Amino acid sequence: MLLATARHFKGGAAVLMLSVLAACASLSPRHGDELSGRLAVNIEPYGAAPARNVTAAFELRGSPDQGELQLTSPLGTVMAQARWNGSEVLLITSDGQKRFPTLAALSQDVLGEALPLQVLFDWLRGRPWPDAPSRAEGGKGFVQLGWNVNLERRPEGWVTATRAAEPVITVRAKLSSLAP
Repeated sequence: MLLATARHFKGGAAVLMLSVLAACASLSPRHGDELSGRLAVNIEPYGAAPARNVTAAFELRGSPDQGELQLTSPLGTVMAQARWNGSEVLLITSDGQKRFPTLAALSQDVLGEALPLQVLFDWLRGRPWPDAPSRAEGGKGFVQLGWNVNLERRPEGWVTATRAAEPVITVRAKLSSLAP
């Protein structure tokens, strides 16, 4: 069926599509863990850099070592997919695909700031990432990697992480269902 679909594309487009699908297959997560909901990333202006905002529905699967993150627009269009394993990160958008050595390098390229994307699996579950020290923050959450993770509204599905260092970054997630 894939080859029949590819015949409808001309030359390079078919090769590109098959290359993307092959890359996706080789980087697919093996774990059944999935988190989904809505995500907003707000980066305040700093120096000559303007404010930057991204809002999307998200699906996060796998683990920090091997997984995928899909971002979808409010209209249901897939804006981007990131897939990673131990050796590389692949970003797939309507402009094609691009490879990165780490998730931080991907976020640096896309947002202009390196975000600790590998920690989302734990932070969205309301717990610190086990690979870095953390400290409790007055019963409301915890501080880790320079981020204040607020869990006050987690029973309603909300998790907010704020980095106070400039530029100030706030990541807000509303989970579709609470994960353990």
